[in-house]
Amino acid sequence: MKRIALWLLPLALVAAAAAWWLLGGRAQEVELAPVRIGQAVELVYATGFVEAQQPVSVSARLTAPVRQILAEEAQTVVRDQPLVLLDDEEQQHVLQQATAQRRLAQQDERRALALFAKGWVTRAARDSAVAAADSARAAEEGARARLDQMIVRAGIGGVVLRKDVEPGDLASPGRTLMTLGDPARIWITATIDERDVARVHAGQEALMSSDAWPGRVLHGHVRAVTPGGDPEQRAFRARIVTDGAVALPLGLTLEVNIITRRAERALLVPASAMEDGKVWVIRGRRVYARTVRTGIAGTSDVQILSGLSPGDRIVKNPEGKLKDNMRVRVAQ
Repeated sequence: MKRIALWLLPLALVAAAAAWWLLGGRAQEVELAPVRIGQAVELVYATGFVEAQQPVSVSARLTAPVRQILAEEAQTVVRDQPLVLLDDEEQQHVLQQATAQRRLAQQDERRALALFAKGWVTRAARDSAVAAADSARAAEEGARARLDQMIVRAGIGGVVLRKDVEPGDLASPGRTLMTLGDPARIWITATIDERDVARVHAGQEALMSSDAWPGRVLHGHVRAVTPGGDPEQRAFRARIVTDGAVALPLGLTLEVNIITRRAERALLVPASAMEDGKVWVIRGRRVYARTVRTGIAGTSDVQILSGLSPGDRIVKNPEGKLKDNMRVRVAQ
């Protein structure tokens, strides 16, 4: 038994030495991260779409079937241009009746005036005939005006953004038939998450892009943030206008980044170097944890307010594998 124990002792020492070399003695390979001076930018991301600043809804003033559509989507129209014709047969009959009654009342008026001039009728009879004629003329004008309302016209000059009517539909005062907008007066409406809305205010710079123009960045600024949010979406709307005249199709979807903070000549480290509020600094061939105070945090870089100096060497991706005073080897 003693001889067996003597043989096992050297084997145990060899195993312990091998474990030490594998786990602690061999240097951990790490990659260095740059500590650089640059611009730190804090962004609020949102999605938006181009819309007219003052879209105008087109509705009929009377209830009647739609007879003809005179404008289509994306068509340019001018103010007072006819857009929709309603079935006016009934109004035509009303006007004809009003015209006939007006003619009869005018004949009675002329007769009464002539007889009154000769003293054959009383003043009251003359006044009654004149009043009846005035009423008939007003009725005819009203019928003519209602007939004109069977033509639905454009309230502004612009573009037909949307058409929500077809021939045969029933138009009514509460139904939108078309929506018009001025393409020269547009803005981008961006949806802001309620967690970010406190950081967004008028005047902030906005950078926008679209898949329609790969690589192109549009510059603008926030004009206003709506005071009321959407409780279902838990979001608010920001109105953004472009810097300078830009031709954007109405309805175009854009990715929006609003710059809420900016720091020039900030000390920056890669976001991957941060681990539980600290970074790993290399001194000689060993690493040491260094607690830092951070500022603006982006997706790729983090601003360091204190705890590091330019020229410090830090680990780019610690990945939870490092310990204080651990030996490391810098990857080539």
